[in-house]
Amino acid sequence: MPDVEKPLILYVEDEIFTQHLVETALSDAGYDVWTASDGNEALEKLASAGSALRGLVTDVDLGACPNGWEVANEARAAMPGVPVVYVSGASAHEWSAKSVPGSQIVPKPFAPDQIVAVIALLLGKADL
Repeated sequence: MPDVEKPLILYVEDEIFTQHLVETALSDAGYDVWTASDGNEALEKLASAGSALRGLVTDVDLGACPNGWEVANEARAAMPGVPVVYVSGASAHEWSAKSVPGSQIVPKPFAPDQIVAVIALLLGKADL
């Protein structure tokens, strides 16, 4: 169940160490963070979160399908205004062709505070 006092962010990352660092940074910044380690888990959590979701941060290359592009498309289909931040090492060059409109990309490697700053910026602009 989402914490109604804090904006709910779903963070999808298959690298557990990176997932932990970013989850901690987002939590410390005042967000309620749900994590998923692959695309299927992300889709399940998207369905559970429903309209409580305030932002999605997803790695693009998640190993198995669905990938981050697909997860973001599903999130936007369910909630058209939800802010999306992609993170990627190898697929950043595909962002302009495969991303959802109004999204941002943070190339790997990155500092966890970069994710916090970008999601905060998008949430400030979000019309949810």
